[in-house]
Amino acid sequence: MSIDKLAQSLKKVNLVNSSNQIKEHLTRAERENYSYSQFLQGILDEEIEYRREKRISERLRQSKLRVIKTIDTYNFSFPDQINAKLIKSLFDLNFIKEKKNVILIGPPGVGKTHIASAICYYACMNEFKCRFITAMNLINELTASLSDNSFLTLMRRYGSLDLLIIDELGFLPVERKGADLLFQIISNRYETGSVVITTNRPFADWGEVFNNDATLAGAIIDRLAHHRIIIEIAGKSYRVNSR
Repeated sequence: MSIDKLAQSLKKVNLVNSSNQIKEHLTRAERENYSYSQFLQGILDEEIEYRREKRISERLRQSKLRVIKTIDTYNFSFPDQINAKLIKSLFDLNFIKEKKNVILIGPPGVGKTHIASAICYYACMNEFKCRFITAMNLINELTASLSDNSFLTLMRRYGSLDLLIIDELGFLPVERKGADLLFQIISNRYETGSVVITTNRPFADWGEVFNNDATLAGAIIDRLAHHRIIIEIAGKSYRVNSR
């Protein structure tokens, strides 16, 4: 059988990467005197790794992470108060498997977004479906979907995620309509998928965030706090301090 014919046969069974690499595989097999099983295992191992990398690349694209961050580059010595052990434990990703929520609370500049971004990146690398978005961008996206009748489609898309990260909740006030939409997203994910939220406001202030509606704020907190891990970070802004 010619190499070209073998390559075409591999393509027909959707082993596209193996098809592209078959000449290299054959050359290596002849050089190393591979057995038939070693030759086949080599092709399959490379195809499996190729598909895994492709899935990870797609997970990262879908997450829409603005900047790649890792927990190794976070300076745990900078904040005045931080539970480093608890934060590091999140990277076993069991909270996603258990559909728990994580709330990172602290003033601006203490690295909440860095931690949330690192969680998102690591989850993508482990092939979880994730989305990283600021609270206001999420609300704007949901509001726009009401105009073009894509709201239900968007709700299903957010509902299908393993992990939804909502950044910067509380930095800007949320009007009643936006608060209602955010509640629907969080309620739709209740006990079906994890949410990570970064916020500069403690729960006691969320009524003010949500248009002074303590009832709606309470309902959102109730959905989030039922299965939750709360991490409080205290300290001065790293950005201000580094100027």
